Amino acid sequence: MTRPDDVPHPGADAAPGHDRALDAEVDDVVETAVEDEVRAAVRQAVSVSVATGLYGISFGALSVVAGLDVAQTMALSLLMFSGGSQFALIGVVGAGGAAGAAVATAGFLGVRNALYGAQLGPLLALRSWHKVLAAQFTIDESTAVATAQRSRRAVRAGFWWTGVGIFVLWNAMTLVGALAGDALGDPRAWGLDAAAAAAFLGLLWPRLAARAMQLTAAAAVVVAAVLVPLAPGGVPVLAAAGVAIVVGQVDARRRPAPGPRPGADPGEERS
Repeated sequence: MTRPDDVPHPGADAAPGHDRALDAEVDDVVETAVEDEVRAAVRQAVSVSVATGLYGISFGALSVVAGLDVAQTMALSLLMFSGGSQFALIGVVGAGGAAGAAVATAGFLGVRNALYGAQLGPLLALRSWHKVLAAQFTIDESTAVATAQRSRRAVRAGFWWTGVGIFVLWNAMTLVGALAGDALGDPRAWGLDAAAAAAFLGLLWPRLAARAMQLTAAAAVVVAAVLVPLAPGGVPVLAAAGVAIVVGQVDARRRPAPGPRPGADPGEERS
């Protein structure tokens, strides 16, 4: 897909007698289009940041009632900063699972962020320490907003505004939720002992639209259900995650390699 601010300007190597006024007009049109897209990307990023960041209050409350204190809860949001992984970790901890199983479960889910990084690297084209900073903000939402843009400037605007916006709001709301959860006391008195698992299911549900995802989830559920009465806490979750990884690898190998769109210029395809 072409990115308007990445292509050379029409007048860059113009022959003598070339109409430079026309070149300038074309440049202005391209620049205006890019600026409009950047503004649209920022608006999208802000809306996504607010909607996602506010959900941090749920994590903060559920983390504390699952057994973590306020400081540990805030450390998870500041350092891990991956909603799915965070909910998975407190779900295992709240169910009485071992610390190693909780960390491994969260780690399995966090692998997807490394795949996002491989996808975003060529699009963002960052240098030096910017890459390290960008790694912290590489999450589902920042990747989705960034990859939906056409120009490199809009990609960067969408990525940074979404990542930083969610980071700030998520951590602020985590603190609010953690303080509220700390005041609730015994989670069983409020019916919250299974709330972490329910919240994680709420995050997962929208991703089950595809048939392959439904079958993967069903296989993982069966394996986990069989192991629950037999294995220590947390192990069934790890086994279910392993099933999902195996199924995903098999499905990926069966898919044909993506090719260029019919009739498309190869130069328009994303790298």
